[in-house]
Amino acid sequence: MAAKPNIILVHGAWGDASHWRHVIPPLDAKGYRVTAVQNPLTSLADDVDRTRRLAAAQDGPTILVGHSYGGAVISGAGHEANVVGLVYVAAFGPDEGESLGGIFGRREPPSGGAAIRPDADGFLWLDRGLFHQSFCQDLDATESLVMALTQKPIAGRCFEDKAGPPAWKTKPSWYQVSTGDHMIPPQTEQEMAERMNARKIVSLDASHASLASRPDEIVALVEEAAAGVG
Repeated sequence: MAAKPNIILVHGAWGDASHWRHVIPPLDAKGYRVTAVQNPLTSLADDVDRTRRLAAAQDGPTILVGHSYGGAVISGAGHEANVVGLVYVAAFGPDEGESLGGIFGRREPPSGGAAIRPDADGFLWLDRGLFHQSFCQDLDATESLVMALTQKPIAGRCFEDKAGPPAWKTKPSWYQVSTGDHMIPPQTEQEMAERMNARKIVSLDASHASLASRPDEIVALVEEAAAGVG
């Protein structure tokens, strides 16, 4: 029986690797070697480089799983030779030359955009009082509070940086759409999933934080990807 691929989990904006806390234990229990990257969220190039280096350090075939902004990161880092598959969780999947701000501009901005607050240093935060309804309305109050108070801001330039050639054009991909997403329009997620010709598109009645509210389904999708590249 072939060895299971390594799994690297890539967080998005306004969070860190701990956002994967409900996904990590079941994947680990199933025998996967799981690593969750801690990206600086200082520029798309910085985050792609951090993730690419972590992928290169893995021993053997590796699957990258990106949430939200992390989808743009894995689209760049996925060119590493040992990366064999990409999983997008309510995530951006930009094409070459696209910016995340440009993708947002395709339709009316999502309601969660009203919660974004820039600071004097050019970083973007989510208003604590609006975090629950904007980011994770299907999580309980305690979990939402912890997410809000431990959020990691993202540099505004990350939404302006233009993406390079995407790995999803050469590597197989899987995609999860959150139909209750208030941060990325669900229609935009569906369009990106179809454009990358994802091998499977899973739609969940979930918030933007589907990695926390629907971990069983996310784990199942990752396992399907692992089987698909085995």
